[in-house]
Amino acid sequence: MTVDAKHAIHTGGPAKTAWQRGRLLALGSVAVAALLVAHDLVPNRWGNLGSLVQTFLPWLGLAVPLGILAALLRRSALAILAVLLPLAAWIWVFLPQLRPVVPEPGDLTVVQHNVSDTNTEVAGTAEVLLAAEPDVVTLTEVSDATAEKYTRAFGDVLPHHETQGTVGVWSRYPLKGATAVDIRPEGIDASWDRCLRVVIQRDGAPVALFAAHLPSVRLGSGGFQTELRNTSALQLADAVNAERHDTVIVSGDLNGVLADGAMAPLTNLVTAPATGFELTYPEVFPVAQIDHVLARGATVTEVRALGRTGSDHLPLVAHVDTPWS
Repeated sequence: MTVDAKHAIHTGGPAKTAWQRGRLLALGSVAVAALLVAHDLVPNRWGNLGSLVQTFLPWLGLAVPLGILAALLRRSALAILAVLLPLAAWIWVFLPQLRPVVPEPGDLTVVQHNVSDTNTEVAGTAEVLLAAEPDVVTLTEVSDATAEKYTRAFGDVLPHHETQGTVGVWSRYPLKGATAVDIRPEGIDASWDRCLRVVIQRDGAPVALFAAHLPSVRLGSGGFQTELRNTSALQLADAVNAERHDTVIVSGDLNGVLADGAMAPLTNLVTAPATGFELTYPEVFPVAQIDHVLARGATVTEVRALGRTGSDHLPLVAHVDTPWS
């Protein structure tokens, strides 16, 4: 006796066909496709749902293999056909980032790394960063003690440096105008000091560099908690917008992905490479790129993640085409 016949006896009616089974699976595929295409329409209510969806947007592609597996187990032709919708939507959204492009080399190499305040492997971390042959390195989560160690480790390669609170900049070129930038959300203690502005001096036009570390986000019972980060991002955007130099680089741990609409006040002012998935956190199994090098009045031609260090983040190296070139 066939499975369909057994089903008919058990239910007292004719068995469903392959085009009638799996309607809920098909509906799920339609919902995922809609999220992919219209993610920017998801409201930031109900625990910042919009930011949560946009942060993990590429991972919605997992609905395709999972949907195919479920459709095969359900023996549903309808569900298998419906899986084509999220597949097409994922390709449509992310194809520009996947297209092979030969990037311009740029004339300024910037490395950004959240080195972690528990990282004791300073020499090893510096070795990984220097292997990228940087012109500028921005670090977050550095203390006074570790900043001195990184200065010694970078040596004559990056002889110019400035620190402010828990962020620092080390450079091949002279730095001037080091200034603390207040991006502290209201209610946060004054000891919270996470943004530094410097001007990189080289023949040609100077470049203003903001090294920043925005507040962390949390996923808990109250939803996706991004309010402090959003406030800090708005203050950083105000500082970038007020910057008098034409060329600006923003480098740091922004604790957010560029697709997150809540970051728009900042991301509307700067640009990033249009290709690639360079995930930086957590380092064991990266799921999101929250470390960034962005620019105004210059072009970030390429970013890529570097190897693991003693931190819970991966370093990021960016090639920037500035007016110097």
